[in-house]
Amino acid sequence: MKPIRVGIVGVGKIARDQHVPAIMGNSAFIFVAAASRHAQASGVANFSSIEEMLANGPDLDAVAICTPPQAHYAAAKLALAKGKHVLLEKPPCSSLTQFENLARLARIADRTLYQTWHSRHAHAVAPAGRLLQQRDLRRGCVTWKEDVRQWHPGQTWIWEPGGFGVLDPGINAISILTEIIAEPIFIRSACLHVPSNCAAPIAAELEFVTDRGVRISTVLDFRHTGTQTWDIELATDQGPIKLSAGGGQLTVGSNAVPPDPGALANEYESVYQRFAQLIREEKSEVDVRPLRLVADIFLIARYISVEPFIP
Repeated sequence: MKPIRVGIVGVGKIARDQHVPAIMGNSAFIFVAAASRHAQASGVANFSSIEEMLANGPDLDAVAICTPPQAHYAAAKLALAKGKHVLLEKPPCSSLTQFENLARLARIADRTLYQTWHSRHAHAVAPAGRLLQQRDLRRGCVTWKEDVRQWHPGQTWIWEPGGFGVLDPGINAISILTEIIAEPIFIRSACLHVPSNCAAPIAAELEFVTDRGVRISTVLDFRHTGTQTWDIELATDQGPIKLSAGGGQLTVGSNAVPPDPGALANEYESVYQRFAQLIREEKSEVDVRPLRLVADIFLIARYISVEPFIP
């Protein structure tokens, strides 16, 4: 099979740190073009917009969309209309309706639409899911605390409407929960702390509940400094399970569990391996559950105004 010719839309931090190395390291792909208003990728044809890239650039089979979520829908819609396979960085879109329509458009175009939930590819996630199939979940606790200045330097879009705020990283934890817990999960209560000069939350206290009534308390905080914390702790009838490092490490009781044999080095290597497989099999993968839970959070939340955010 010929390499899949891919272009990246949005040459920001996540594209440079993760997408470009993953594409370059996967023989199923060849990186040939990039479109970005403010940056360029080395060694490929560069354009100022996806419109220019698709109209005047080299032939492409697929497009990876790494812009802020507010721009995902228009870019993905155009790429699908031009007959390209589409990979969407998370969060998918600024609304459920947009995301659901993209899935419909991909079916009409007979193209692959792959909504990536990269944290599901972390080493601990699959083995944790297998363990939970054999155990009775009693309660859960999620602690997702990070320094927004470190992970989103200068990125004003995250504070704008549709930018998700702290729920941009928080949706990673939600994507893991919806992957490893078999039953439906609902949001029971939510308190969002919104800086007075922003439109999106900087912190959140959430309580999820499973269909059987198991509570999962969750704290998200963008104001955290020092050691960054991305932990999911689960109490079961056979003892505790902990996923730490964003799903990268599994601890069962007091024992650390090594990665599955053959596990890839990082999440995005696995993401692009899956994208290539979906294209070969002429399938899409568009799990809406994490985005739906975030939408429900915004729907029921109590909002508290806090001090302005100073970058």
